Amino acid sequence: MALLEIRDLSVSFRTESGAVRALDGVSLDVPRGKTVGLVGESGSGKSVTSLAIMGLLPRPPARLEGGSIKLDGRELTTLDERGLRQVRGRHIGMIFQEPMTSLNPVFTVGFQIMEALRAHRRMSRGEARTRAIALLDRVGIPAARERIDAYPHQLSGGMRQRVMIAIALAGEPELLIADEPTTALDVTIQAQILDLLADLQRDLGMSVLLITHDLGVVAGHVHEVFVMYAGKIVEHAPTASLFAEPLHPYTRGLLESVPRYVGNRGKSRLRTIPGTVPDLAHLPRGCRFIERCGYAGPDCGFEHPPLLPFDEGREAACIHVARVRATPILPEAAS
Repeated sequence: MALLEIRDLSVSFRTESGAVRALDGVSLDVPRGKTVGLVGESGSGKSVTSLAIMGLLPRPPARLEGGSIKLDGRELTTLDERGLRQVRGRHIGMIFQEPMTSLNPVFTVGFQIMEALRAHRRMSRGEARTRAIALLDRVGIPAARERIDAYPHQLSGGMRQRVMIAIALAGEPELLIADEPTTALDVTIQAQILDLLADLQRDLGMSVLLITHDLGVVAGHVHEVFVMYAGKIVEHAPTASLFAEPLHPYTRGLLESVPRYVGNRGKSRLRTIPGTVPDLAHLPRGCRFIERCGYAGPDCGFEHPPLLPFDEGREAACIHVARVRATPILPEAAS
């Protein structure tokens, strides 16, 4: 049994034009001690999924229309607010997208870590401070004994993100959700944060759900990938299989949008996916990717295809998988 099991999760939001379904029958698993990637463009439903897991969706306007979210066999969708508070932090930790808006600017980072520790662990203030210093040191903050009394604005973006990781680890959770943890960081710091998460996952035996819009971020850092588009999972595969041979046109488009260097004098033609994620209030008929897909035909306009198994451990929601597989992956070198 996986640590996190989501089955047929559907979430809608009430708007002026009526109810809009942001998640439509989403199912995914996060195995124990593994890192799973959830990938898709902005507006695909990734962050809504993470907030639903944490029980942080605003109600109203959000409404859980159906489905199940189980953590270690415990159903989370039926918990009241008190029950959810016991799960957050203690069993599920979360790193939010932008640490500058997630950290309180009027309190030191040490105070904020200590508050998390005392909320989930029975500790005196002195014990919490000692543990907070150890956590800062564990996530790679230099001179942790001095930095513990710093305010968020006194730290760099990379250090603030490390503080957010320390807070998420304070309750020693079984599951860590990292929602776009490298947003607004330069590539060097991005690599450091991803390597840190990989080290923590391995050393602590946590399960990690890594949410990102960039397939390049998950390469080498996750065991398997779920690709989301317009509120639905459209592909699921082990990471190596997905990068070697994507089955869905959207996944192929994401891969081909990653810049590549192809030689000393060669240039890589950067391909893009035309158009944007559709308005969830006005979805196209049939497959949700039909208006942006180079493989689409008249048979794609009847219904959105279900997620079906193909090879071992692989699933895709497309009726043209054979054609997608027959197409070379890498973009051609341009002279």
